[in-house]
Amino acid sequence: MPKKETAKDLKKTLLSKSNQSTYFPKKDLDAIHEYSEGYKTFLGIAKTERKAVSEAVRLAKENGFKVFDPSKQYKAGDKVYLVNRDKPLVLAVIGTKAITDGVSFAVAHVDSPRLDLKPNPLYEKDGFAYFDTHYYGGIKKYQWTTTPLALYGVVVRKDGTTIDVAIGDTEDDPKFVVTELLIHLSGDMMAKKASEAVEGERLDILVGSHPFDDSEESDLIKLNIMKILHEKYGITEDDFRCAELEAVPAGKPCDIGFDRSMVGGYGHDDRVCAYPALTALLALKKPAYTAVTVLTDKEEVGSAGVSGMQSAFVPNFINDLAACFDAKGYQVLSKSLCLSADVNAGFDPLYPENYERRNSSVLGGGVCLTKYTGARGKSGTSDASAELMGKLRTIMEKDDVLWQIGELGKVDGGGGGTIAQFMANLDVDTVDLGVPVLSMHAPFEVISKIDVYMAHKAFYALLNRK
Repeated sequence: MPKKETAKDLKKTLLSKSNQSTYFPKKDLDAIHEYSEGYKTFLGIAKTERKAVSEAVRLAKENGFKVFDPSKQYKAGDKVYLVNRDKPLVLAVIGTKAITDGVSFAVAHVDSPRLDLKPNPLYEKDGFAYFDTHYYGGIKKYQWTTTPLALYGVVVRKDGTTIDVAIGDTEDDPKFVVTELLIHLSGDMMAKKASEAVEGERLDILVGSHPFDDSEESDLIKLNIMKILHEKYGITEDDFRCAELEAVPAGKPCDIGFDRSMVGGYGHDDRVCAYPALTALLALKKPAYTAVTVLTDKEEVGSAGVSGMQSAFVPNFINDLAACFDAKGYQVLSKSLCLSADVNAGFDPLYPENYERRNSSVLGGGVCLTKYTGARGKSGTSDASAELMGKLRTIMEKDDVLWQIGELGKVDGGGGGTIAQFMANLDVDTVDLGVPVLSMHAPFEVISKIDVYMAHKAFYALLNRK
């Protein structure tokens, strides 16, 4: 007589586990903390998209990657990379299978919300010098006041030379700040909606207060700032018109919590996915399918322009790579598989009303697989197929990857898009997978060390699939 099944047995067989931190990967704990140290180092360097790409290239070169040459013949195990205008980066490890069997993509973005300097930024007003800014990406403007800032970017001088600017992140560097109205005089401000309390035109950065001298000339504080900049970088005020300068939160990433289980810092969205997508590729030897990691720009503002995911950079690279094997790019793309590596909204117990708990990712629950993103009625998403989700589940579980499912908050709560739709537009099977984040788009975000390590394992599982 067969043994009667109990409710406990049936639950184990038939019901799924809810998204919660019930499983703790104790056996991986040392590896998790070690991997997180490397990530913190990367995040502290990669304050801008240019810095992220230059650091990724440095690591790639250390691991034997060479600049891609479309005139060469490549073989299994060869490692190549190509940079587009110092921002987007594509890296590939050639597989043993035919290129027409498709490639494995891990695609992440390396831009983050920030304050960009306007083309004519420097001005003097009532005893202070300021940089005028234009915020980049979706931010809560009030979060960027009273936050110590560093300044990064490039300036192209009149003689054509390019100057790198990096000031505010070393111990002896000055910092910069957007000031805030004191609470004693904030009655009118406090009565406004949060989105209106701080206007975009008030996000100007305080950069100085000393005049050049005590003469009767005007703009002496502004003049003194330009004198300092000219001595350090050899630039004049006109050179700001040919510059890309970004104000970002100053300071290094740090451990969060008595147990050091989390990492806090600026730019987790989306460098917490870009780093594991990179390290997973660097760990490959001779994958079966050619493996490609893409680090792209401009996701936070729609992925448009020559450095965004809507540009022809990636398909052009695939076309050239395919030609090395006497194949066509479209033949490669139509057989390919892509993880769009972007973060998701980690469930925050302090704001439970904004989430649908059963379909929210949690910190420490593993990497988050997201079938669709978009806003409200799935606007701006590619919506992965059931077949693709099944294939990814098999890949994740085969390689013992801790993973979970998650949406971006309640259906009518807002939402957001990723670069998945642009990869899918290339006829590539694409689904989002990334790390849950608390305080997303704030100057200081929080992630779990478990999740970033599992992201590395997930991307490696895809890129090394058989």
